[in-house]
Amino acid sequence: MKNILEYFEKTAETYPDKVGFTDSEREATFAEVKLRARAIGSFLAEHGSRRPVAILIDKKINCMDTMLGALYAGDFYVVVDVHSPADRIENILGVLDDLLVVTDEQSEELAKSLNVDYFLYEKISRTEEQPGILEQIRSRMCDMDTAYILFTSGSTGMPKGTIVSHRALISYINWVTEEFKFDETTSFGSQTPLYFSMSVTDFYSTVKCGCTYHIIPKQNFSFPMNLIKFLNEHQVNTIYWVPTAISILSNWKAFDVAKPEYLKTVLFAGEVMPTKQLNYWIHTLDPEITYANLFGPTETTDICTFYVVDREFKDDESLPIGRPCNNCDVFLVNSEGKLAEPGEEGELFVRSTFMADGYYKNPEKTEEAFVQNPLNAYYPERVYRTGDLVKYNERGELIYISRKDFQIKRRGYRIELGEIEAGANSVEKVKACACVYDKEKDCLALIYEGGVKDPEVIREAVRKKVPPYMMPDQVIRVKNMPQNANGKIDRKKLKELI
Repeated sequence: MKNILEYFEKTAETYPDKVGFTDSEREATFAEVKLRARAIGSFLAEHGSRRPVAILIDKKINCMDTMLGALYAGDFYVVVDVHSPADRIENILGVLDDLLVVTDEQSEELAKSLNVDYFLYEKISRTEEQPGILEQIRSRMCDMDTAYILFTSGSTGMPKGTIVSHRALISYINWVTEEFKFDETTSFGSQTPLYFSMSVTDFYSTVKCGCTYHIIPKQNFSFPMNLIKFLNEHQVNTIYWVPTAISILSNWKAFDVAKPEYLKTVLFAGEVMPTKQLNYWIHTLDPEITYANLFGPTETTDICTFYVVDREFKDDESLPIGRPCNNCDVFLVNSEGKLAEPGEEGELFVRSTFMADGYYKNPEKTEEAFVQNPLNAYYPERVYRTGDLVKYNERGELIYISRKDFQIKRRGYRIELGEIEAGANSVEKVKACACVYDKEKDCLALIYEGGVKDPEVIREAVRKKVPPYMMPDQVIRVKNMPQNANGKIDRKKLKELI
């Protein structure tokens, strides 16, 4: 197996007329998706291979056709959030540089406003297939080739593009489909955006196993009864959501009114799962449902450790992040650079074929994160340092503590506070600023010092630089930024202002 498309082609051959994907506009069989993907691949192949394909299409079948089409062309794709500020999209396209852009009629005005050359999905998906060219491209490919790039927040204000190969993707999908026994009867209710690493799990599990992948309209998460109705109408038996989405149904006590009738597997990741909200699901729904806490960064494709809930937890207890996935190993390094003792806090390091290859056109950040194994002085061994502080409990399970730096995870999104600060610092009269997050209050605050009297001016500047999920809840002006003994901004004192 050297290319994820081999799984897709086997699925399309085995279940050609089975509906594989649905969105709010239409549904598509595996054979139909394959036909359009190969058509798109044939068109893109005319413009060369091994190039980035930026996809400016919202989450729907059009986008997934194009993702697979880029792979057929021997290219790698980058799904771009079409709802992000223009500045952020331009930054991503600027990093990619020698790229192809695909959009559809719905997002065409966005592409025009960015002043880039683009191809229209509605046209290129009708291209005559060129089987000879596609076969020639495939013959030259290997599992080390890049499949896609996912952009996350960058500490300098510039997004980082994580490079994921076919090998890493195949290795991860093999594990997750075997561990949770996904097959052609699996029906996913998909919540996460396609530019987010969690989307890899349900999308490519569908590609490999012939599952059915239902895109849940975003607005349904604002109306719990509509959400449950959707799950039942589509006979969804498996979900992989961020804890915030799961908590919506708990907070509204939605299951007191109606229940998802087909649910068998509930997976969650992206942020800490509040045990109180999870307990509502466990105590209210079918006791046979499997619940699992998945943990990992984009740099390990999606996940590196997991915990299947196998016992009762009090509302104020934390769920473990468990143990490493198969074909994945983790170890903890303490502040002295040595292997952490049992129960001792340490930074989580990962070694696995799940690992990404680094960051696109960013060798400095790559060298910082993808490093020589600090415990191996004998031969080259590349590992990923996550920046996550964890420890083992008395059961030998990993427990998450916090981020090592100022990067946070909130509502399933990874947020670099420096990117928000960069937006505020772009305002002329801002002298200093810092972004802090109070986890207990779930409040993200931007504090600044300078001559800008109206905080809304700062908010507007930040809004132009970051997507909505990164916007601070509070913008606070102070006369002087507090400093610690090292002359640095005292972020602990700033939290007291929230």
